[in-house]
Amino acid sequence: MSYFKNKTVWITGASSGIGRAMAINLSNQGAELILSSRKKEALEKVSAECNTSCTVLPLDLEDHEGLEAVLQNNMALLSKVDILINNGGISQRSKVAETEFSVYKKLMDINYLGTVKLSLGLLPHYIKRNSGHYVVISSMAGKFGVPVRSGYSASKMALHGFFDAMRAELMETDIKVTMVCPGYIQTDISKNALTASGEAQGTMDEAQRNGMDVNVMVDKVLSAVAAHKEEVHIGGFKEVKMAGIVSRLFPATFRKIIARSKVT
Repeated sequence: MSYFKNKTVWITGASSGIGRAMAINLSNQGAELILSSRKKEALEKVSAECNTSCTVLPLDLEDHEGLEAVLQNNMALLSKVDILINNGGISQRSKVAETEFSVYKKLMDINYLGTVKLSLGLLPHYIKRNSGHYVVISSMAGKFGVPVRSGYSASKMALHGFFDAMRAELMETDIKVTMVCPGYIQTDISKNALTASGEAQGTMDEAQRNGMDVNVMVDKVLSAVAAHKEEVHIGGFKEVKMAGIVSRLFPATFRKIIARSKVT
């Protein structure tokens, strides 16, 4: 029997990319789904692709007051959530010296504070029944600073700080935290990435185009979740194995390498 069968899984950023692939995969394993993003029509299309019960619950991670209303108005539904997959977010492609402060605020409001807000909203339910699982889609850019992704890296690093601390505090409970650090995955994340002025980049990075197939990535993520892994790095050799190992063992050398690299 699938680990996810009959579990209620709430996925943010479910209207496309990793979130959509997660929804379809989990529905095939018998999970009941709550699908969230800003795009109601796109969520309904994803719901139609799934073969288990799906509830479409639109929300905007940047609107923290609106998130509170979502949590309060759907308490009966959300109290049943077994797994929250914090997948919603946005990336960035701009140099520090050229980037407006509003871009940094937007990245933190969406990627970090919106995710924290929803996670805190579920925590009382998790504590009451002494079970629950947070799955956080971070990035390899959340493990080390990456050129032209300063705000994105910062927002993902903040997630590691928060959820690592939460995991430590909840160590004596059955509440789990899995941090997922993808490298380059074939999604539209680079198309939607914010530029220096806050506009969408509109084009796909070459590295993204040549990245891991999203369905392969999702299989690996869900295997890690079922195994209750605390952190998993998923992607190509260059950005996951090589960069991850060198940055950890030889940080000074890695800083020189990444400063000279042509990151796209």
